[in-house]
Amino acid sequence: MHLIHRMAAPTSARPEASQIVLNAERSMFLKRRWRGVADDGQEFGFDLQERLKDGCVIFQTETVDYIIRQIPELVYQVKMTSPEFAALVGWKVGNLHFPVQITAEWVRITHDLAIKQLLEREGWPFEEATVVFNPLRVMPHAS
Repeated sequence: MHLIHRMAAPTSARPEASQIVLNAERSMFLKRRWRGVADDGQEFGFDLQERLKDGCVIFQTETVDYIIRQIPELVYQVKMTSPEFAALVGWKVGNLHFPVQITAEWVRITHDLAIKQLLEREGWPFEEATVVFNPLRVMPHAS
């Protein structure tokens, strides 16, 4: 088992055939200490100084890069039609304290019954999508 303290590189420069993937759920990217197994069976322990990012290199040998990939997850996404609408969606979803990801076109929200009920109650068009979900990282009560 290899112990990882930080990413080796933000991305791999090697061809895909020379990359071995360790798949991890989003919750693992938030943890400091955890274990994982790459696709080839290689075990890794993580005692991280900072968060890893999807697609980063966690370990390198002379011939391969081990990269970590976030497993895509089911989310609701609402298409943004105006800044005012985006603010309204953000405000109402924020009041429920659910994580959101904001892109140029979409507000993506955790797949949860309370969110579905909000979206339906408001009559907002939405869709389900399976994506790599990267919600905003905020700290409550930050100054």
